[in-house]
Formats: sequence, structure tokens, C-alpha cells
Amino acid sequence: METTSPKVPQLAPEQILRVCDYVELVWQDDEEAWARLEEFHRDGKELAQLVGEFGALLLDRYLTVVPAGHVDCEAGYVMDKLVAVATRYLKRWCYSGGGAQCAYTSAGFLIECMQEVDQVHQFLADIRRDAYTGRPMTAA
Repeated sequence: METTSPKVPQLAPEQILRVCDYVELVWQDDEEAWARLEEFHRDGKELAQLVGEFGALLLDRYLTVVPAGHVDCEAGYVMDKLVAVATRYLKRWCYSGGGAQCAYTSAGFLIECMQEVDQVHQFLADIRRDAYTGRPMTAA
């Protein structure tokens, strides 16, 4: 039993690619990346909101793995609630007006989540591929 939450937004492929680029620069954490991050940080609040939306989708679609046979069991319920809470907190924080610092910290949180399941570079490559092929990044 799968449902699509109306609270999970869709992002345009360009937005997905942009935020993937940003997250990858945060992950690289070197002088060249810092110089390029400054360009992103000029967007401040808009960047934070984009990272928040991306994070919500990332947590919901890519980082939550509850096998179909377990959706109705307690473990599936708990995972769903954890994702809902993390998503709600991330979006609330990113929409609070925190700007570039909030976007940077949120990207760090998402990087930590990605590292638990895969290499960050490969994870972002998979998301970019989905964006290029037109696969919508929304809850399935």
C-alpha cells in the first residue's frame, strides 16, 4: 500500500541539478568548492528553501527503504514517522529565514544521511540521472 503525500513537493529537474551541485560542493569541502559555494550563498533564503524541499524529497524517496511487505507493520510505521519528523523539522528550519548558513548546515545533514547508505558522489549521480531522464522526484 503506497500513498503519495500532498505535502511532498515536486522539484523541477533544473532545481534538482542545482541543489545536487550545491550539496556536492559542501561535501567536497576544499578551497575551490568554497569559492563556488559563495555564488550559491548569494541566494540566501531561496537556497535554504530549495535545500529544505530537496531534503524532504531525498528523505522520502531515496533514503526511506521500507519493503512493500512491511509497510503495514510497526517497523514501517516507525520509519515513516521518523522520516515525517525529520522532513518537517528540516523544512521548518530552512523556511525560518536562516539563509546560507542554514542551507550549508542542512546540506551537511543530508550528506551524513547519504553516507549511511552510499557514497555521496554516487548517490548524487543517481539523483541527477533521475532528473535528466524526467523521473519525477516525488514520493512513490
